[in-house]
Amino acid sequence: MLLNTRPRDLGRSSLRWGRIGVSLIVCTLTLGLLTLASLAIGARELSLAEVWQAVFAPGGAETRAGIIIRELRLPRTLLGLLVGVAPGIAGVVMQVITRNPLAEPGLLGVNAGASLAVVLGIAVFGVTDASGWLWFALFGAGLAALVVNWLGMRNAGTEVTHLVLAGVALSASMSAVVGVITMFRSDAFDTYRFWMVGALSGADLPTVLGLAPAVTVAVVGALLLAGHFNTMALGDEVGSGLGVRVTRVRLLGLLLITILCGCAVAAAGPIGFVGLVVPHTVRLLVGVDQRAVLALSLLVGPILVLAANIIGRVVVRPGELEVGIVTAFIGAPVLLFLILRARSRV
Repeated sequence: MLLNTRPRDLGRSSLRWGRIGVSLIVCTLTLGLLTLASLAIGARELSLAEVWQAVFAPGGAETRAGIIIRELRLPRTLLGLLVGVAPGIAGVVMQVITRNPLAEPGLLGVNAGASLAVVLGIAVFGVTDASGWLWFALFGAGLAALVVNWLGMRNAGTEVTHLVLAGVALSASMSAVVGVITMFRSDAFDTYRFWMVGALSGADLPTVLGLAPAVTVAVVGALLLAGHFNTMALGDEVGSGLGVRVTRVRLLGLLLITILCGCAVAAAGPIGFVGLVVPHTVRLLVGVDQRAVLALSLLVGPILVLAANIIGRVVVRPGELEVGIVTAFIGAPVLLFLILRARSRV
Protein backbone atom coordinates (compact mmCIF):
# COMPACT_ATOMS: atom_id res chain seq x y z
CA MET A 1 0.00 0.00 0.00
CA LEU A 2 2.85 2.34 0.76
CA LEU A 3 4.22 1.69 -2.76
CA ASN A 4 1.19 3.46 -4.21
CA THR A 5 1.38 6.40 -1.82
CA ARG A 6 2.65 9.62 -3.32
CA PRO A 7 5.56 11.42 -1.60
CA ARG A 8 3.32 14.47 -1.13
CA ASP A 9 0.78 12.37 0.82
CA LEU A 10 3.53 10.91 2.97
CA GLY A 11 4.81 14.41 3.69
CA ARG A 12 1.37 15.64 4.67
CA SER A 13 0.82 12.63 6.90
CA SER A 14 4.18 13.14 8.62
CA LEU A 15 3.44 16.84 9.09
CA ARG A 16 0.02 16.08 10.58
CA TRP A 17 1.32 13.52 13.04
CA GLY A 18 4.20 15.84 13.92
CA ARG A 19 1.71 18.60 14.70
CA ILE A 20 -0.30 16.20 16.84
CA GLY A 21 2.83 15.14 18.74
CA VAL A 22 3.91 18.74 19.36
CA SER A 23 0.40 19.66 20.51
CA LEU A 24 0.34 16.75 22.96
CA ILE A 25 3.74 17.70 24.40
CA VAL A 26 2.87 21.40 24.74
CA CYS A 27 -0.52 20.68 26.31
CA THR A 28 0.98 18.13 28.72
CA LEU A 29 3.57 20.65 29.91
CA THR A 30 0.91 23.37 30.18
CA LEU A 31 -1.35 21.12 32.23
CA GLY A 32 1.54 20.22 34.55
CA LEU A 33 2.35 23.89 35.15
CA LEU A 34 -1.32 24.76 35.77
CA THR A 35 -1.60 21.87 38.23
CA LEU A 36 1.33 23.25 40.21
CA ALA A 37 -0.11 26.77 39.99
CA SER A 38 -3.47 25.50 41.24
CA LEU A 39 -1.75 24.08 44.31
CA ALA A 40 0.33 27.21 44.89
CA ILE A 41 -2.05 30.12 44.15
CA GLY A 42 -4.80 31.11 46.51
CA ALA A 43 -5.63 33.42 49.42
CA ARG A 44 -2.25 32.40 50.86
CA GLU A 45 0.53 32.20 48.30
CA LEU A 46 2.77 29.15 48.48
CA SER A 47 6.11 28.75 46.76
CA LEU A 48 6.82 25.78 44.54
CA ALA A 49 9.29 24.59 47.17
CA GLU A 50 6.53 24.58 49.80
CA VAL A 51 4.21 22.72 47.41
CA TRP A 52 6.88 20.11 46.69
CA GLN A 53 7.65 19.66 50.36
CA ALA A 54 3.97 19.42 51.31
CA VAL A 55 3.25 16.78 48.67
CA PHE A 56 6.42 14.68 48.57
CA ALA A 57 8.57 15.34 51.66
CA PRO A 58 8.16 13.08 54.73
CA GLY A 59 6.02 14.89 57.26
CA GLY A 60 5.28 17.68 54.79
CA ALA A 61 1.53 17.10 55.04
CA GLU A 62 1.62 18.11 58.72
CA THR A 63 2.96 21.60 58.03
CA ARG A 64 0.65 24.58 57.61
CA ALA A 65 1.23 24.56 53.85
CA GLY A 66 0.65 20.82 53.80
CA ILE A 67 -2.71 21.17 55.55
CA ILE A 68 -3.82 23.88 53.10
CA ILE A 69 -2.86 21.74 50.13
CA ARG A 70 -4.20 18.46 51.47
CA GLU A 71 -7.52 19.78 52.77
CA LEU A 72 -8.33 22.48 50.22
CA ARG A 73 -6.25 22.79 47.11
CA LEU A 74 -5.46 19.18 46.21
CA PRO A 75 -9.14 18.07 46.19
CA ARG A 76 -10.23 21.02 44.09
CA THR A 77 -7.31 20.56 41.70
CA LEU A 78 -8.17 16.89 41.21
CA LEU A 79 -11.82 17.83 40.77
CA GLY A 80 -10.76 20.43 38.19
CA LEU A 81 -8.95 17.72 36.25
CA LEU A 82 -12.02 15.47 36.42
CA VAL A 83 -14.48 18.21 35.52
CA GLY A 84 -12.25 19.29 32.63
CA VAL A 85 -11.92 15.84 31.14
CA ALA A 86 -15.58 14.81 31.38
CA PRO A 87 -17.41 17.61 29.50
CA GLY A 88 -14.51 18.03 27.06
CA ILE A 89 -14.77 14.42 25.90
CA ALA A 90 -18.58 14.56 26.06
CA GLY A 91 -18.58 17.62 23.81
CA VAL A 92 -16.52 15.85 21.16
CA VAL A 93 -18.85 12.84 21.20
CA MET A 94 -21.96 15.03 21.15
CA GLN A 95 -20.82 16.99 18.11
CA VAL A 96 -19.90 13.81 16.24
CA ILE A 97 -23.12 11.87 16.82
CA THR A 98 -25.32 14.91 16.06
CA ARG A 99 -23.04 16.22 13.29
CA ASN A 100 -23.65 19.69 14.71
CA PRO A 101 -20.53 21.79 15.43
CA LEU A 102 -22.47 23.96 17.88
CA ALA A 103 -23.84 21.06 19.91
CA GLU A 104 -22.85 20.72 23.55
CA PRO A 105 -23.77 18.16 26.21
CA GLY A 106 -26.46 20.32 27.77
CA LEU A 107 -28.65 19.65 24.74
CA LEU A 108 -29.47 16.20 26.13
CA GLY A 109 -31.11 17.73 29.19
CA VAL A 110 -28.45 16.34 31.52
CA ASN A 111 -27.76 19.69 33.20
CA ALA A 112 -31.46 20.53 33.56
CA GLY A 113 -32.24 17.09 34.97
CA ALA A 114 -29.47 17.36 37.53
CA SER A 115 -30.61 20.87 38.48
CA LEU A 116 -34.22 19.78 39.01
CA ALA A 117 -33.14 16.81 41.12
CA VAL A 118 -30.93 19.02 43.29
CA VAL A 119 -33.74 21.54 43.83
CA LEU A 120 -36.14 18.75 44.81
CA GLY A 121 -33.53 17.33 47.15
CA ILE A 122 -33.16 20.71 48.83
CA ALA A 123 -36.83 21.68 48.93
CA VAL A 124 -38.41 18.29 49.70
CA PHE A 125 -35.73 16.31 51.51
CA GLY A 126 -33.83 19.16 53.15
CA VAL A 127 -30.44 18.21 51.67
CA THR A 128 -27.96 21.05 52.19
CA ASP A 129 -24.51 19.47 51.83
CA ALA A 130 -22.52 18.73 48.68
CA SER A 131 -22.38 14.98 49.29
CA GLY A 132 -26.18 14.84 49.27
CA TRP A 133 -26.46 16.96 46.12
CA LEU A 134 -24.09 14.55 44.38
CA TRP A 135 -26.46 11.59 44.39
CA PHE A 136 -29.53 13.66 43.55
CA ALA A 137 -27.69 15.25 40.63
CA LEU A 138 -26.47 11.89 39.32
CA PHE A 139 -29.98 10.45 39.51
CA GLY A 140 -31.54 13.48 37.82
CA ALA A 141 -28.95 13.57 35.04
CA GLY A 142 -29.37 9.88 34.27
CA LEU A 143 -33.17 9.99 34.35
CA ALA A 144 -33.29 13.05 32.08
CA ALA A 145 -30.97 11.40 29.56
CA LEU A 146 -33.12 8.26 29.53
CA VAL A 147 -36.30 10.28 28.93
CA VAL A 148 -34.67 12.31 26.15
CA ASN A 149 -33.36 9.18 24.46
CA TRP A 150 -36.78 7.54 24.66
CA LEU A 151 -38.59 10.60 23.29
CA GLY A 152 -36.00 11.31 20.61
CA MET A 153 -35.35 7.80 19.33
CA ARG A 154 -38.77 6.16 19.80
CA ASN A 155 -40.05 7.03 16.32
CA ALA A 156 -36.97 8.62 14.82
CA GLY A 157 -34.67 5.72 14.09
CA THR A 158 -31.27 7.26 13.51
CA GLU A 159 -32.59 10.80 13.03
CA VAL A 160 -30.74 13.01 15.52
CA THR A 161 -32.90 16.12 15.00
CA HIS A 162 -35.67 14.56 17.09
CA LEU A 163 -33.16 13.80 19.82
CA VAL A 164 -31.95 17.40 20.01
CA LEU A 165 -35.50 18.78 19.94
CA ALA A 166 -36.51 16.40 22.72
CA GLY A 167 -33.52 17.53 24.80
CA VAL A 168 -34.27 21.23 24.29
CA ALA A 169 -37.97 20.77 25.09
CA LEU A 170 -37.33 18.72 28.22
CA SER A 171 -34.63 21.15 29.40
CA ALA A 172 -37.03 24.08 29.06
CA SER A 173 -39.75 22.22 30.96
CA MET A 174 -37.46 21.20 33.81
CA SER A 175 -35.99 24.69 34.03
CA ALA A 176 -39.51 26.08 34.37
CA VAL A 177 -40.23 23.66 37.23
CA VAL A 178 -36.97 24.71 38.93
CA GLY A 179 -38.03 28.35 38.59
CA VAL A 180 -41.42 27.69 40.17
CA ILE A 181 -39.94 25.79 43.12
CA THR A 182 -37.26 28.38 43.85
CA MET A 183 -39.79 31.20 43.48
CA PHE A 184 -41.89 29.90 46.38
CA ARG A 185 -39.03 28.40 48.41
CA SER A 186 -36.48 31.10 49.04
CA ASP A 187 -34.52 28.79 51.34
CA ALA A 188 -34.15 26.29 48.50
CA PHE A 189 -33.06 29.07 46.14
CA ASP A 190 -30.42 30.36 48.57
CA THR A 191 -28.85 26.91 48.75
CA TYR A 192 -29.36 25.98 45.11
CA ARG A 193 -27.74 29.10 43.66
CA PHE A 194 -24.35 28.18 45.13
CA TRP A 195 -24.47 24.83 43.33
CA MET A 196 -25.94 26.24 40.12
CA VAL A 197 -23.11 28.68 39.42
CA GLY A 198 -20.58 25.85 38.96
CA ALA A 199 -17.71 25.72 41.43
CA LEU A 200 -14.79 23.60 42.61
CA SER A 201 -14.63 25.07 46.11
CA GLY A 202 -16.74 22.33 47.69
CA ALA A 203 -14.48 19.53 46.48
CA ASP A 204 -13.40 16.67 48.71
CA LEU A 205 -11.28 13.62 47.99
CA PRO A 206 -14.03 11.00 48.61
CA THR A 207 -16.21 12.65 45.95
CA VAL A 208 -13.38 12.80 43.42
CA LEU A 209 -12.27 9.23 44.08
CA GLY A 210 -15.87 8.00 43.94
CA LEU A 211 -16.53 9.52 40.51
CA ALA A 212 -13.12 8.88 38.94
CA PRO A 213 -13.76 5.20 38.01
CA ALA A 214 -16.98 5.99 36.13
CA VAL A 215 -15.35 8.87 34.26
CA THR A 216 -12.32 6.70 33.43
CA VAL A 217 -14.49 3.91 32.01
CA ALA A 218 -16.48 6.40 29.91
CA VAL A 219 -13.30 8.06 28.58
CA VAL A 220 -11.82 4.69 27.62
CA GLY A 221 -15.09 3.81 25.89
CA ALA A 222 -14.99 7.05 23.87
CA LEU A 223 -11.40 6.39 22.81
CA LEU A 224 -12.30 2.86 21.71
CA LEU A 225 -15.13 4.24 19.56
CA ALA A 226 -12.96 6.94 17.97
CA GLY A 227 -12.56 4.99 14.71
CA HIS A 228 -16.32 4.55 14.40
CA PHE A 229 -16.79 8.27 15.12
CA ASN A 230 -14.48 9.07 12.18
CA THR A 231 -16.65 6.96 9.91
CA MET A 232 -19.91 8.39 11.26
CA ALA A 233 -18.67 11.91 10.52
CA LEU A 234 -19.04 11.03 6.82
CA GLY A 235 -22.78 10.45 7.29
CA ASP A 236 -25.03 7.65 8.45
CA GLU A 237 -25.41 6.06 5.02
CA VAL A 238 -21.67 6.04 4.36
CA GLY A 239 -21.01 4.74 7.87
CA SER A 240 -23.51 1.91 7.43
CA GLY A 241 -22.01 1.08 4.06
CA LEU A 242 -18.58 0.81 5.66
CA GLY A 243 -19.85 -1.65 8.26
CA VAL A 244 -20.51 0.65 11.22
CA ARG A 245 -23.66 -0.07 13.21
CA VAL A 246 -24.64 3.58 13.37
CA THR A 247 -27.60 3.29 15.73
CA ARG A 248 -25.67 1.16 18.21
CA VAL A 249 -22.66 3.50 18.16
CA ARG A 250 -24.92 6.52 18.61
CA LEU A 251 -26.66 4.95 21.61
CA LEU A 252 -23.30 4.05 23.14
CA GLY A 253 -22.18 7.63 22.57
CA LEU A 254 -25.28 8.95 24.32
CA LEU A 255 -24.60 6.63 27.25
CA LEU A 256 -21.02 7.92 27.49
CA ILE A 257 -22.23 11.53 27.38
CA THR A 258 -24.70 10.83 30.18
CA ILE A 259 -22.04 9.27 32.42
CA LEU A 260 -19.47 11.99 31.77
CA CYS A 261 -21.82 14.95 32.14
CA GLY A 262 -23.75 13.41 35.02
CA CYS A 263 -20.56 12.95 37.03
CA ALA A 264 -19.22 16.43 36.22
CA VAL A 265 -22.50 18.23 36.96
CA ALA A 266 -23.06 16.24 40.13
CA ALA A 267 -19.61 17.06 41.49
CA ALA A 268 -19.23 20.72 40.54
CA GLY A 269 -22.52 21.99 39.19
CA PRO A 270 -23.28 22.87 35.56
CA ILE A 271 -20.02 24.49 34.42
CA GLY A 272 -20.91 25.81 31.00
CA PHE A 273 -19.17 26.07 27.63
CA VAL A 274 -16.39 23.54 28.36
CA GLY A 275 -18.04 20.95 26.12
CA LEU A 276 -18.33 23.54 23.35
CA VAL A 277 -14.99 25.33 23.54
CA VAL A 278 -12.71 22.31 23.97
CA PRO A 279 -13.62 20.37 20.77
CA HIS A 280 -13.26 23.45 18.55
CA THR A 281 -9.96 24.46 20.13
CA VAL A 282 -8.57 20.97 19.64
CA ARG A 283 -9.71 20.77 16.01
CA LEU A 284 -7.87 24.00 15.27
CA LEU A 285 -4.72 22.31 16.59
CA VAL A 286 -4.90 18.79 15.14
CA GLY A 287 -7.65 18.66 12.51
CA VAL A 288 -10.74 16.46 12.42
CA ASP A 289 -9.36 12.98 13.14
CA GLN A 290 -11.48 11.99 16.14
CA ARG A 291 -8.70 9.82 17.57
CA ALA A 292 -6.43 12.84 17.89
CA VAL A 293 -9.29 15.14 18.93
CA LEU A 294 -10.34 12.86 21.79
CA ALA A 295 -6.76 12.30 22.96
CA LEU A 296 -5.94 16.00 23.04
CA SER A 297 -9.28 16.88 24.66
CA LEU A 298 -8.11 14.88 27.67
CA LEU A 299 -5.56 17.66 28.19
CA VAL A 300 -7.27 20.78 26.86
CA GLY A 301 -10.40 20.32 28.99
CA PRO A 302 -8.50 20.30 32.31
CA ILE A 303 -6.32 23.15 31.04
CA LEU A 304 -9.41 25.31 30.50
CA VAL A 305 -10.99 24.47 33.87
CA LEU A 306 -7.80 24.85 35.92
CA ALA A 307 -6.95 28.12 34.15
CA ALA A 308 -10.47 29.43 34.86
CA ASN A 309 -10.15 28.35 38.49
CA ILE A 310 -6.82 30.14 38.90
CA ILE A 311 -8.14 33.30 37.21
CA GLY A 312 -11.13 33.26 39.53
CA ARG A 313 -8.87 33.17 42.57
CA VAL A 314 -6.69 36.04 41.36
CA VAL A 315 -9.03 38.66 39.88
CA VAL A 316 -11.16 39.28 42.99
CA ARG A 317 -8.61 38.39 45.68
CA PRO A 318 -9.04 37.85 48.61
CA GLY A 319 -12.44 36.65 47.42
CA GLU A 320 -13.04 34.16 44.63
CA LEU A 321 -14.90 34.17 41.33
CA GLU A 322 -16.49 30.79 40.69
CA VAL A 323 -15.10 28.75 37.82
CA GLY A 324 -18.47 28.54 36.05
CA ILE A 325 -18.58 32.34 35.74
CA VAL A 326 -15.06 32.47 34.29
CA THR A 327 -15.73 29.75 31.72
CA ALA A 328 -18.89 31.64 30.69
CA PHE A 329 -16.80 34.77 30.08
CA ILE A 330 -14.46 32.67 27.95
CA GLY A 331 -17.09 30.57 26.21
CA ALA A 332 -19.62 33.24 25.22
CA PRO A 333 -17.24 35.09 22.84
CA VAL A 334 -16.13 31.75 21.39
CA LEU A 335 -19.75 30.78 20.72
CA LEU A 336 -20.44 34.12 19.00
CA PHE A 337 -17.31 33.68 16.90
CA LEU A 338 -18.39 30.20 15.81
CA ILE A 339 -21.89 31.40 14.90
CA LEU A 340 -20.53 34.31 12.84
CA ARG A 341 -18.01 32.02 11.20
CA ALA A 342 -20.73 29.53 10.29
CA ARG A 343 -22.91 32.31 8.82
CA SER A 344 -20.02 33.64 6.74
CA ARG A 345 -19.69 30.21 5.09
CA VAL A 346 -23.35 30.04 4.07
